[in-house]
Amino acid sequence: MSDTDALTARVRARLDARLCRDDPAPLAVALSGGGDSVALLALVADWARGNGRRVLALTVDHGLNPASRDWSRRCAAHARAAGADWREVRWNGEKPATGLPAAARAARHALLADAAREAGARVVLLGHTADDMAEGDLIRAEGTPIGRLREWAPSPAWPEGRGLMLLRPLLAERREALRDLLRARGMDWIEDPANADLRFARSRARALGPMPRPEADAGVVSGARRLAALLTCAGGGTRPPRGDRLAAIRRRLAAGEDFDAVLCGARLSARGGRVRVHREAGEQMRGGLAPLRLEVGRAVVWDGRYEVTAHEAGLTVVPARGRLSALSPADRAALAALPAAARGAEPVLIRDGDPRPVLAGRPATVRSLVEARLAAALDATSQEADLIRPRMAPAPPTAYFEIDAAAAAGDRLTERTE
Repeated sequence: MSDTDALTARVRARLDARLCRDDPAPLAVALSGGGDSVALLALVADWARGNGRRVLALTVDHGLNPASRDWSRRCAAHARAAGADWREVRWNGEKPATGLPAAARAARHALLADAAREAGARVVLLGHTADDMAEGDLIRAEGTPIGRLREWAPSPAWPEGRGLMLLRPLLAERREALRDLLRARGMDWIEDPANADLRFARSRARALGPMPRPEADAGVVSGARRLAALLTCAGGGTRPPRGDRLAAIRRRLAAGEDFDAVLCGARLSARGGRVRVHREAGEQMRGGLAPLRLEVGRAVVWDGRYEVTAHEAGLTVVPARGRLSALSPADRAALAALPAAARGAEPVLIRDGDPRPVLAGRPATVRSLVEARLAAALDATSQEADLIRPRMAPAPPTAYFEIDAAAAAGDRLTERTE
């Protein structure tokens, strides 16, 4: 077996392990036109043809290079040749003067997620390689806070990426081996000049030449990662807590202290060896939990935690904080299952011309996103089939999380919903 045949077999095995067969949902492939993504598209399209799946190639035009229109044209041609559908999405608006690579990466994930969800996809495939992982390890060693690439992980875009997983089936393969595969198939690719721009950390890492193959993750979710995911998901945001703050909290938990802390928009309350984590209602005073006007029949995400679809016109979703006493006895009873400190962050609805709030689950359909998001963050899903019937919470009152303090400080996590 040739090297390219062996590479193809390895990638097919990874796709077999993660993806559904004979499913109407398309597979979304991020296609930049570079060698890695062109090889990914070719391999995924081959697999899809034999397994009854459609492929949608998505190209992001960041608007940063004058040649981007030609790149998109070439991407469209690659998609046609592979028998895939193709769509271009653009990053419009002002670009930041500093932190451009991080901003472009965040915009790319959000645009890919929006387009994939609109098309009905559950998985977005990315062309990262072992070289990308090695370069990322070097960048982190120099102090740049970027996450480590994983073969299967939730989309980092939130709430755009809700319900979406990322699959990187080339993560164990070398960049040059993929180019050998393209040469063998007579295919071309784009070399982005930004990859040689030494102003950027990844370009400087790449300029050092091929690095030793990095070790793969052991597949074990650390206690720090569990606690960070819990706080981020409960708070509804996108930025995990800083490492130093998280470490300080874990030390206090390990010491058995009773204390309160607010991180990532979530409140952590430790009492008697148990910890409760829920959304911090006081975020309303700091710009969080903002009111959101609803449109009939259009699902929107409020506070990063709830997907709300109004059944009648003239509704605005707001936090319950400051309005709890005005709720009906039935609505107050429904919220009584939550800790008192968590109730103020729950969604209620205000009708035009009527100041009396009503619990959001009555004139609208409310779906909690927290539990499924946390499950994905903690690797509770391992393949696309797990996404077809994701674990969802009922309408409010929804989950808060109760953790054993020692488990939160260490490597175990238990969860309670009420």
